[in-house]
Amino acid sequence: MQESVRGIIDHIIFRNEDNGYTVLVLRDKGKELTCVGFFQSVNEGETIEAFGHRTSHASYGDQFRVERYEVKEPEGEEAVERYLGSGAIKGIGKALAARIVKKFGEKTLAILEEEPERLAEVKGISANKAREIARQVESQKTQRAAMLFLQNYGISLALGVKIYNAYGEEMYAILRENPYRLAEDIGGVGFKTADAIASRMGIAEDSDYRIRSGILYVLGLALGEGSVYLPQWLLVSRTADLLGVGDEEVERQLSALSIGRKIMIRNHSEEGGEEGAMGKNRIVYLASLYYMELSAARMLTDLNVCVVSDEEEDIERRIEHVLASRTGDSVELAAEQRRALVCAAKNGLFILTGGPGTGKTTTINQMLRYFESENLTIRLAAPTGRAAKRMTETTGYEASTIHRLLEVSSSAEELRENVRFERNESNPLEADVIIIDEMSMVDITLLYALLSAIPVGTRLILVGDVDQLPSVGPGAVLRDMLQTDVFPAVRLVKIFRQAAESDIIMNAHRINRGEQIILTNKSRDFLFLQRTDPNRIISNIIELVRDRLPAYVHASPLDIQVLSPMKKGLLGVERMNRILQEYLNPPDEKKKEKTFGDGFFRVGDKVMQIRNNYQMEWEVRGKYGIAVSRGQGIFNGDMGIIREMNDFASVMTIEFDEGRFVDYPYGNLEELELAYAVTIHKSQGSEYPAVILPILSGPRMLMNRNLLYTAVTRARKCVMILGSEDAVREMIGNSVQQKRYSSLDERILEIHGERLRAADIH
Repeated sequence: MQESVRGIIDHIIFRNEDNGYTVLVLRDKGKELTCVGFFQSVNEGETIEAFGHRTSHASYGDQFRVERYEVKEPEGEEAVERYLGSGAIKGIGKALAARIVKKFGEKTLAILEEEPERLAEVKGISANKAREIARQVESQKTQRAAMLFLQNYGISLALGVKIYNAYGEEMYAILRENPYRLAEDIGGVGFKTADAIASRMGIAEDSDYRIRSGILYVLGLALGEGSVYLPQWLLVSRTADLLGVGDEEVERQLSALSIGRKIMIRNHSEEGGEEGAMGKNRIVYLASLYYMELSAARMLTDLNVCVVSDEEEDIERRIEHVLASRTGDSVELAAEQRRALVCAAKNGLFILTGGPGTGKTTTINQMLRYFESENLTIRLAAPTGRAAKRMTETTGYEASTIHRLLEVSSSAEELRENVRFERNESNPLEADVIIIDEMSMVDITLLYALLSAIPVGTRLILVGDVDQLPSVGPGAVLRDMLQTDVFPAVRLVKIFRQAAESDIIMNAHRINRGEQIILTNKSRDFLFLQRTDPNRIISNIIELVRDRLPAYVHASPLDIQVLSPMKKGLLGVERMNRILQEYLNPPDEKKKEKTFGDGFFRVGDKVMQIRNNYQMEWEVRGKYGIAVSRGQGIFNGDMGIIREMNDFASVMTIEFDEGRFVDYPYGNLEELELAYAVTIHKSQGSEYPAVILPILSGPRMLMNRNLLYTAVTRARKCVMILGSEDAVREMIGNSVQQKRYSSLDERILEIHGERLRAADIH
């Protein structure tokens, strides 16, 4: 049951200026109470009445979680003087506050609001200063009125702060006319939130604004599924079902959105689709994604040039000389690896793909030796911190994330996912050779940003395993590029002798070919335990992670990763994380905890960042904890360990991959998840000493060969599968994947064809 508390804000412990999340101490009759919640424009010394619920925690004591609040006028001259002297109004300190209250007494607040020019009667306040004080008082009054207005329509304090900061006084007209603008303009506001607000505002269900916003929302959901566009028939069907309106009403609004350049509609021939006129399917993109894909195709084609005029025989001789000059041990390369070296040396754009054990790393290392011998400057990068760290370890060259390579901008204006990079077409990367690993993880938005920063003449070498899961973000970049046959590419297929001794690698290739594997517990590195009870599986996982596997693979329990196909369910990551937390990082009076949502975080917990945060600052610390380098940006999929909690500052210190320490505000905890278990999708680009896979059952579209192959290839020393042999065999036999609509290959072929025709004309 909701209750209320009232008092004076004694002091503010923490405040996030971006979203208004605040931790403050309320004092009433000598008693103090810590309040947490979202507040807009509150100051020390103000009197508030807060509505919410009391919570209690062993470490933090009593707290009051605020759901809404009202600012009350200070009662009595002492309270008024304290409020004015708290810094709530710039330019008024304690001494001046005392003089104002002495002059006007109980009428002080009325004078501030109704006759602020009279403040000039007080010694030390000029007419200009009186006007400035009046402006501040009016601004605070306006903000509070806005919060009350928004609360009347069920809008939370957190969202109310964002709305007011985005629109100011314009918010009233925007909300009354078209509340769906919130979904377009304000980060974290989706269509459903805007739709609920619109319903309370009395907006009709068949409103043009509602249908247009619904169309954009469905296209946005498609991006989350990995699709760059949707067939028009599917978009119309999904939108009509979502909104409860007719297909014809949705069709009408497509034209309006197209005219307004919000969407792009194109004809697209596709076998097996529901065909429109003249055997063509109409397909619909968000306009920004269409032009991004088109630009990426054009830039890829621009880079696809011969960068050296030497004959191939001359290049081959120089490569042979470099290989022969190696001392200590000889390197035997397969014919396809040698072909890859020549292609990389000769072409502006080259793609290297292959499965585990086929020599991608060896090939990259020989490329590096060759480019070094040619005195070329080289940059290496990968999509994630873990993938970049592994690239550094295997090549001996420093590799960074693509975001760091492009120098991600942390401008305060960039609050949404359309991030800016300092490196772009007007400030390109300075390198002769750029090698990107784990290209299967790169989506169309990151590809576009990368290509924008690479000038023609720079060699771009893209490396990845096309058979792994596609990127989490929209597009199928690596697959589409290879399907065109436009760019020089080599696929490594030979499994080398040393790799062939690993059951992990051999079984991965068998799975990829759709061949069944031997499931026993007799292998050195690929083990299976038949289990049917989810709870027993989790008990076994705890024993394996905590007691058995660390010594076997020479790693700590936190380095061993549990991977699950699903988030929900008895063996989903959400349930397993709660259980694993209790056994792998048990309660301890020396370990602080922070309650959040239905769970909590504890010092020592393994956590994962689940969305990109371009403003978050990090530092790498050297001896005595002194920062040796700093940067900004923590990204979706980054993993770390909670090292400390500071309740007074309301931050927890997390050590992320690559030794990056972040003082993480409590107000951002919705961006974290426990990571003792993660989904297989989230594990892309990472490699672990040992991987544990609980596999029983799940949706057929999800439980497929591609997912199992990706999971198995995450392990370096040991794979342990617990569950149903039948389920594993069904996954291997299931090659069906969720349809992903992308057209980078078509854009590439269009542009390539245009250039060939232009060349023929000339």
